[in-house]
Amino acid sequence: MTPAAEPASETPTAASEPAPANVICIKWGTLFGPEYVNRLYSGVRRNLTAPVRFFCMTEHAEGLHPDINVLPLPDEPFRADMDAALAVANRQGAMRKVSLFRPDLIPDLRGPLLGFDLDVVITGNLDEILHYAPGKVAMRADWVEARRGRKTGHGSVFRYDPAAHGWLYDTLAADPTGAVERARGSEQRYTSTLAQDKGAFAYLPGDQVVSFKHGCLRLPPMNWLKPPRLPDNARVVCFHGRPKMTEAVDGFDGGLFRHTEPCAWLRDHWITRAQADLGAEWG
Repeated sequence: MTPAAEPASETPTAASEPAPANVICIKWGTLFGPEYVNRLYSGVRRNLTAPVRFFCMTEHAEGLHPDINVLPLPDEPFRADMDAALAVANRQGAMRKVSLFRPDLIPDLRGPLLGFDLDVVITGNLDEILHYAPGKVAMRADWVEARRGRKTGHGSVFRYDPAAHGWLYDTLAADPTGAVERARGSEQRYTSTLAQDKGAFAYLPGDQVVSFKHGCLRLPPMNWLKPPRLPDNARVVCFHGRPKMTEAVDGFDGGLFRHTEPCAWLRDHWITRAQADLGAEWG
């Protein structure tokens, strides 16, 4: 006679728990306050199905939400050579993000990292972006570079795996001057073109990662009469250049083409929902 099966345990095992979504950003200097990191953290955890493990590499951890994992901003051994090359390119500090690519950055990391710059706003579900083109370095095509026929990716949103793509760090560490010169001082050009040369690159869907300037602002004269639009399938809105989020929320007088009326959907996604999620003191 077959013994009766043991009743299933009501306590979930580690094997049954979903793998966390690993998300990372970098904040150096004081241009962006801690609220930018906290609002980004809230945005990704509200828009990813899996539980979020959120990392911030910074030398200024004051004011960050206690659930954010802080990584110290390293002083890389190649920093002096990199900075000297960047000074020639007039892009001082523009390649600090390469520290995120260290293969041993997070010793217990399993799976890819989804990275964001701080001047982005999360407006929709990120599951597809997190899992897009597994095994590849994934970035959106840069808006301006694409118009010039160049293949450069845009660095506001990037998905990579330090265990598989450690050459993103090692190549620059081995020859910082040459790497900076070839990329003309641009971290996003360095990252995307190197990944393309390795056959390990994919473009993120252009309708999911959008530019506020190029995809949300209306053309004159409508930008003076109506607020910016939020494209239907937008998951991330990038505020490269101006206006920045703090300017666009209340309206921005940036001349004929950059003028924007107050933006209610931006306030909702970037501030109101973050405060409701984390509390006013963190959002």
